Amino acid sequence: MSDLLSTAEVARLLRVRPARVRELVRTGLCSPARVGSGYRFDFQDVVALRAAHELTRQKVPPAGVRRAVERLAQELGRDRPLSGLRLFADGRRVAVRDGGTAWQPETGQILLEFDVAELAAEVSAIRDAPRAARKRRARAEESFERGVELETSDASAAAAAYAAAIAEDPDLVDAYVNLGRLRHEAGDPGAAMRLYLQALERQPDDPLLHFNLAVALEDSEGPQKAVTHYERALELDPGFADAHYNVAGLYELMGRSIDALRHYHAYKRLIEP
Repeated sequence: MSDLLSTAEVARLLRVRPARVRELVRTGLCSPARVGSGYRFDFQDVVALRAAHELTRQKVPPAGVRRAVERLAQELGRDRPLSGLRLFADGRRVAVRDGGTAWQPETGQILLEFDVAELAAEVSAIRDAPRAARKRRARAEESFERGVELETSDASAAAAAYAAAIAEDPDLVDAYVNLGRLRHEAGDPGAAMRLYLQALERQPDDPLLHFNLAVALEDSEGPQKAVTHYERALELDPGFADAHYNVAGLYELMGRSIDALRHYHAYKRLIEP
C-alpha cells in the first residue's frame, strides 16, 4: 500500500479539491483500493481521473466521459506501462499515442491534452516524499472522512474530526470548508469566516471559498464586504448561479438597482433550461 496515493495527494496532482476526487470516484470511473474509510489510488487510477476531470471541464456529457475512460482502460490495461503515453484531442475524439501507434476512445467534441510522463513524474515526487509527512497526510484524510460520516449523526464530533484533520495537515482545504460550514450552522459566522480566510490563504482562486466567505460575512460584518467576495467568486466562475442571486439581493438592499438587475438577469439565464 505504500506506493498508493491518498485522496488528498491525488487532489494535489489534479489541482482540485479532495471533494472533486471523491465525486469522480463515486461515478465509478475508477476503482481505487479502500483503507478504512479512505481511498488509495494507483497510477492507472490517477490517469483515469485526470482524463475524466479534463473531459468534464471541457463540457463533455457524463456518458461521453464514461465511454472515453472505459475505452481508455480497456486499451491500456493494468499491465501496460503508461509513462510514455500522451493523451490529446483528435477531432471529435480522445486520442492516445504511444510512439507511432495511436487509438481513440470515442467521446464527444473536446479539447484535451496532457503528457502522462509529466504526471508520472509528479506521482513519483509524492511517493518519494518523507514517510512521516505522508503518514500525517493519511491521518488527516482519515479524520476528514470520519467527519463526513459523522455530520448527519453528531455535528460536534464531526467538527472535532475536521479540526483534527487540520491539525495533521494544515493545507487540507476541504476540512476548513466543512468545519466553517458547521460553525456557521451552529450560529457562529465569525468562526466560519476565520476558517474560510485560512482556506483562502492556501487556495486563493477557489470560487466556492469566496462564496462561502461571502455568506459568512453577510451574517457577521454586513453586505459591503460580502459583495466583494461574491464578485470575486463570479470573476473566477461567471457561471456560479447562486453567487449571482445572492449578490443581486445585496445590491438591491444597498439601493444599487442596476447592479441588482444585471445579476438577477444573469441568474435567470443560467437556471433556465
